[in-house]
Amino acid sequence: MSWTYAALLALLTVLFALSLSPEADSAAVPSSSAKAPQGPLRRIFMKEADASNFFRRRSRRAVKSQDELNAEQRQVLAADKRKREFHEEKRNEFESYAEEDSDEQDERTRESTEQWREFHYDGMHPSQEYNRHSI
Repeated sequence: MSWTYAALLALLTVLFALSLSPEADSAAVPSSSAKAPQGPLRRIFMKEADASNFFRRRSRRAVKSQDELNAEQRQVLAADKRKREFHEEKRNEFESYAEEDSDEQDERTRESTEQWREFHYDGMHPSQEYNRHSI
């Protein structure tokens, strides 16, 4: 039980030291001293008041704007395209593997059949290819 008190005391000490350090104040940028971003950054960063109002105004059931819908649709289409390309690549790999495996199996079957014919050939008759009767 005493180790929990010691751990809690150490944690509180560290938090207190961090709150008093000057680095903690320099990490936060107050909105009054920051100058307004220019160009495309203006769309990304907004003032604190605007950001908090955005989440207050925007409820879960709020209708999304057409830009948001288009952006989500583009993301879905891009994900579908990546998934389709991935599965197509896997299918091509499997088809080439299956074709090579089938070729190897055919070669092994042909070799074993040829060995069987050579072993069982008695020398008295021509090979099977030439021993066919014509109709």
